[in-house]
Amino acid sequence: MRIDRAGTDAGAHAAVLLDPRDASDRDMIDELRADQRVAFLDEHEAQENALRRLPPEPDAALLAEGIRWAYYPWRRAVVAVLGPRGFRALRLDRNRNMITAAEQARLATLRIGVAGLSVGHVIAHTLAAQGLCGELRLADFDGLELSNLNRVPGTLFDLGVNKATVTSRRIAELDPYLPVRVLDAGLTHDTVDEFLDGLDIVVEECDSLDMKALVRQGAKARGIPVLMATSDRGLVDVERFDLDPQRPILHGLLGEIDLALLPGMSNRDKIPHVLRYLDAERLSPRMAASLVEVDRSLSTWPQLAGDVTLGATALAEAVRRIGLGEPLGSGRTRIDVGWALDNLREPEMASADTSAEAEPQADQEPNDLSDVVAAAAIRAPSGGNVQPWYVDADEESVTIRVAPEFTSAMDVELRGSAVAVGAALFNARVAAAAHGRLGPASVDDGRSPLAATLRFGHDAAPELAALYQPMLERETNRRHGEPGALSAETVAAMHAVADRHGARLRVLTDRSDIDAAATILAAADRTRYLTARLHAEMFSELRWPGDSDPDTGIDVRSLELDAGDYAVMGILRRPEVMAHLAAWNAGSALGDDTRDRVQASSGLAVVSVTGHELADFVRGGSAMEAVWITAQQHGLAVQPVSPVFLYARTPEEFKELSDTFSEDLATLQSQFRALVDTEPDATQILVLRLAISGPASVKSRRDTNRLRLRLRKNSPWLP
Repeated sequence: MRIDRAGTDAGAHAAVLLDPRDASDRDMIDELRADQRVAFLDEHEAQENALRRLPPEPDAALLAEGIRWAYYPWRRAVVAVLGPRGFRALRLDRNRNMITAAEQARLATLRIGVAGLSVGHVIAHTLAAQGLCGELRLADFDGLELSNLNRVPGTLFDLGVNKATVTSRRIAELDPYLPVRVLDAGLTHDTVDEFLDGLDIVVEECDSLDMKALVRQGAKARGIPVLMATSDRGLVDVERFDLDPQRPILHGLLGEIDLALLPGMSNRDKIPHVLRYLDAERLSPRMAASLVEVDRSLSTWPQLAGDVTLGATALAEAVRRIGLGEPLGSGRTRIDVGWALDNLREPEMASADTSAEAEPQADQEPNDLSDVVAAAAIRAPSGGNVQPWYVDADEESVTIRVAPEFTSAMDVELRGSAVAVGAALFNARVAAAAHGRLGPASVDDGRSPLAATLRFGHDAAPELAALYQPMLERETNRRHGEPGALSAETVAAMHAVADRHGARLRVLTDRSDIDAAATILAAADRTRYLTARLHAEMFSELRWPGDSDPDTGIDVRSLELDAGDYAVMGILRRPEVMAHLAAWNAGSALGDDTRDRVQASSGLAVVSVTGHELADFVRGGSAMEAVWITAQQHGLAVQPVSPVFLYARTPEEFKELSDTFSEDLATLQSQFRALVDTEPDATQILVLRLAISGPASVKSRRDTNRLRLRLRKNSPWLP
């Protein structure tokens, strides 16, 4: 093969690729190096280094491709480039995940024809830049003129060169590996078949009405979709002849006209058909007025670069949808930037400033014992602060009954609700003991719903009574805090109280154990974000200042987030965003907040009990509340951590939690139980994150409407 060097081939439109491993190509490279008029540009080391840094790490075959030399005759230049696969991977890396790797590979099979390379130049270049095709065919008979440079991104050096050739050269300088065929004779009755045969999509941007019709007739016969963008008010036109081969061309807007007569019609005769096709009544006022002046004060109709670029953006999305089989019907729409700017609105203010709402005043101490004990019971913690109970109180007892209507997916078989009932029962016992009226407690899990009852007696129970004020002060503290060491005294006190209430406690303090737990819990949180129901429930729990239901759920101020984190929540709360991440098996960063918080801990306290009945979960909930209060008494900030897998036991329950991630959750649970050394017959109740920090910003509120007090008026506390 002989190369025409130094730009002597005026019609050249493609780069010549040379492989230095091929002997004949090596000779040509040497010949070009010997020519003083040819420049060599070599940045291959930077390209290779960038390729190596791509996540995930490229396979060895990609790195072993070696470099190629791309010779551009019209530039009198030779450029070093990566091998074809490495080049594509690096050049299109910034497409991810707007276009996934699998989607990119599928789109690389498309063969697209673009006819009319004034408007079509930007469209073709955009398709190439986004990697939306594997082959382009460009057709235009005309040479580039100075008046084209208001919208065609050519240069003065391109004047007089065929428009299709100018476009092809620009694409070659972007991607020398992309095949581009140029039909510099343009489209005629003689060349239209050559242009259309084998195409998957046609982009038609011709000026001639009869050529528009001819292209569509050929595309319809072959079942090829046709796309078009005009340069006024963002008109986008789609004709899906691949889906509906019987539909009339040009949407039937030309009426009953004999298309064979179009080439012989004068421009004046074509005007009504052109205006009907362009939807003249919706033309912008400036464009409509300009059409009146064509051939008078204007040489032709105006077109602006911004409008052309907007059309290219729209057609690129249409090509992506067709290529990936996503929904796109036939029809037309307008992407009217002018209208959009006429309808500017003030953005909603970010909710980072969450300090505006004042804290509610604390209620006065109730007068009746039942009221006091019931009020203490509902101060207990519950998952998402949903408060899954009703509390019935009278002069003789307080009963805490599970309210199944407040359950969630993570509350598997009401086990989380049973834990909350256990914590509420513990609080009730503490309040009764503090007033010298503690009596027997019982749990009835043989009926539905589960209920725990405390009867009033005459026991003071000093150890429990001493916890009354600390119980009232118990709070969830989500500050990151500092990972200081836990004292032996603190750990011993928590162990003792867990034992006293029939539970087992395991406290992780070794940094490697905490890091391992952080990894597991972060992975579990990722599945919560990526599972539609879990994600919806998680964000339904949040309460913002001014919320109409502030007495349940989690006050966003208690999350202790900075302004940047609050802004990110606007993305994390969107289900369609999570759906994309789930489809891509991505979203590893979704667990970062949990990982960071756990790693900032002084320790993790895991409460477990023997048995799997709801009564066992109630017992575990009481022990958990006792451990929580004790940890806070020793100056620790406590935050409950509820991994998705916590209450699931069977494969069916894991699938009910998340069909997509059921096996992952089962594995994570197994890893966490092994890390904590939980016995096979034991049930984990809750994980408490322990840290050293200041007090929480806000306390969770309680819904007193779930209290039902049946008392005699002015009833005495004494029998």
